[in-house]
Amino acid sequence: MYLRVLCGLDYFRMTRRRWIADEFSTDYAALTGSHADHLSRVLRAKVGQVFDIAVADQVRRARITRIEQDRVEFELGELIPVPQPTQVTLALSIFKFDRMEWAIEKCTELGVARILPVIARRTEAHLSVAAVKRVERWQRIVKQAAEQSRRASPPEVAQPIKLKDALASPGSTRIVLSESEKDITLSDALQSAASDVVLAVGPEGGWTDSEIDQFRETRWSSASLGGTILRAETAAIAALAVVLAELQQ
Repeated sequence: MYLRVLCGLDYFRMTRRRWIADEFSTDYAALTGSHADHLSRVLRAKVGQVFDIAVADQVRRARITRIEQDRVEFELGELIPVPQPTQVTLALSIFKFDRMEWAIEKCTELGVARILPVIARRTEAHLSVAAVKRVERWQRIVKQAAEQSRRASPPEVAQPIKLKDALASPGSTRIVLSESEKDITLSDALQSAASDVVLAVGPEGGWTDSEIDQFRETRWSSASLGGTILRAETAAIAALAVVLAELQQ
């Protein structure tokens, strides 16, 4: 009762669940496979229930019209306004998959627009080889995280590329996190940034000196997150949070 007085009745109301459609047309959408199974069997959805459904970067109110095994169909209704996403690309060097997947999930929740897995000099060889087969899993992770965080669409997860190709990533502001940078913080580097930012985060062990030279030669700015040494996944999440906070001011 005490919490109810402090926070109001709305504190206890459930936020309408949002799903990203597997199939859709003008007035119709569907979830399929395990996606539908979770809604129908685990959450025990019923015909007539209303959810928010994301379709083609829009969000629509939707009513369940049919539930079958591995399929839930919706009638699409009114359009729901959603904020315009900030276009931030995360060039994320490949590191141990369990920790990398955690970073991918959390960066999706924060609002990253694109994730570019990068094979760096210090990326372990077996991870470089295996990464190609992990992209589908990463795409499932970002879809689930996007739904959980009520995004209109998941970020793109690109195929892994070598650093020399990542260096050409387009963006008005391109910043590489560097442990050797002593003078410029990430916030400093973002002072005149446009809305399309590319942020590069190194692997375990960091970028090599020759890689930092390559970034500078291709006109990337270098920046620091401070004096402590962070794990790759911590650096990615913290840096993205700083970028988004600066751009949304």
